[in-house]
Amino acid sequence: MWRRTAWLAVGVFAAAVLAPVIPAAQAAGGCQVDYVVQDQWAGGFQSAVTVRNLGDALNGWTLTFGFPAAGQTVTQGWNATWTQSGTDVKAVNTSWNAALPSSQSVSLGFLGTWSATNPIPATFQLNGVTCTGSTSTPTPSTTSSPSTSPTATPTPTPSTTPPTTPTTTPPSAGAAPALHVSGNQVVTAAGTPYRFYGVNRSGGEFACIKNRTGIWDGPMDQASVSAMRAWKIRTVRVPLNEECWLGTTSNPVPEYSGTAYQNEVKRYVKLLIDNGITPIVELHWTYGAYNGNSSGCADVASVCQKPMPDTQYSPAFWTGVANAFKGNDAVVFDLFNEPYPERATGDATSGWKCWRDGGTCAGINYSVAGFQTLVNAVRATGATNVIALGGLAYSNDLSQWLAYKPTDPRNNLVAAVHVYNFNTCASTSCWDSQLAPVAAQVPLMFGEFGQNDCGHGFADGLMNWADAHSIGYLGWTWNTWDCGSGPSLISDYNGTATAYGQGLKTHLAAVSN
Repeated sequence: MWRRTAWLAVGVFAAAVLAPVIPAAQAAGGCQVDYVVQDQWAGGFQSAVTVRNLGDALNGWTLTFGFPAAGQTVTQGWNATWTQSGTDVKAVNTSWNAALPSSQSVSLGFLGTWSATNPIPATFQLNGVTCTGSTSTPTPSTTSSPSTSPTATPTPTPSTTPPTTPTTTPPSAGAAPALHVSGNQVVTAAGTPYRFYGVNRSGGEFACIKNRTGIWDGPMDQASVSAMRAWKIRTVRVPLNEECWLGTTSNPVPEYSGTAYQNEVKRYVKLLIDNGITPIVELHWTYGAYNGNSSGCADVASVCQKPMPDTQYSPAFWTGVANAFKGNDAVVFDLFNEPYPERATGDATSGWKCWRDGGTCAGINYSVAGFQTLVNAVRATGATNVIALGGLAYSNDLSQWLAYKPTDPRNNLVAAVHVYNFNTCASTSCWDSQLAPVAAQVPLMFGEFGQNDCGHGFADGLMNWADAHSIGYLGWTWNTWDCGSGPSLISDYNGTATAYGQGLKTHLAAVSN
């Protein structure tokens, strides 16, 4: 449902952001631009650019600057449409961050290359007008059009409210801890029990291949992570797309796949860890044509939820992800979002067998990678990370999870359940009978939970039950969609809670750190 280790800060520079052209009466404009090289290595670098509007409210903006040295190029960016001609660089707003109110900021970023030197741009402009950090009246000029709105996805269109730095100071936090399983608990290296308290951050599964608008949906920068920490979020589950990671031919936008996609996932994972947040990287959308019972789409490409992972790409995906993060046990692996093989095979017994063993599964017309295969793929790399596995019925059924639990030489498996108010197992009686026995033997987490009516009564009851059983939970989702159809926790990336999100925010204030 619904990069490196060291960060190199090298400077803050002031420049102007001016309002779009208004022929009759010009609007006052101005801004401050912070350009920071966050990471640099031989031949490559990553920069963050924060634009703060000091003038009148803007509705559409284009930031331009020039690289001082030959060989400096933008290879892939986010939170804007990036183009380059010679040494001149242009970043045009996306549809969701075109509006930039006075005294608020928008955060951008990009990956780039350099050759002999990598100096910082000295001058920034918006709409062809240079600014010194004070307000000014712009000379009329031609403004580039904002990028088109994303293609419709299984989730509502993002909000147009731009991200800003949260007004609440987030709790202090060191780096996220290395984790492992001990009995029926996840613990730190010191043996302290650890609960997964937090949210899902959707976007990485669909923007790269279905919307074709970028790698993420909305900002994935320090300001957005600081807003999460202000909620006392300490775990973020990050849905991914196997074809975007692998760069296969089904993905029509190469700049959003392969190495560019992998590097961006690594960057965000590192950002979360550095802020004391446990990242859970999760395989959400996969390859394989399926148009049987409960089919999400008939497309063979990774553009919807399939009943099970596929042998063509899923093991390779997990081999790549495990190699990327092995040696860093602060990262948790969630092998597959929401299996539903029983809808295809016809009953729970055959569904559970398909779930574990894969191969040829009745009703599924592609070769299935069972969870044992995926566990093996991860461990074959030498990765020791904690691995989470959801059950049947879109991860809502754990009735035979213990009986079909894959073998793990590290004994580092966690059971994951997804629960919404419209699911079959959505009552305390079901949780007592089905989930509590699992939690008594292995660690259990609510990998997704929520409700689709914008309220939080059901969510409050679920969290109360989880608290009583020492189980963590991750709300769906930290995206600015319609809380009634998403459901979404926030109305903007400052962390302003929806009515539904307020329930989780209040709960985290009491139980998290």
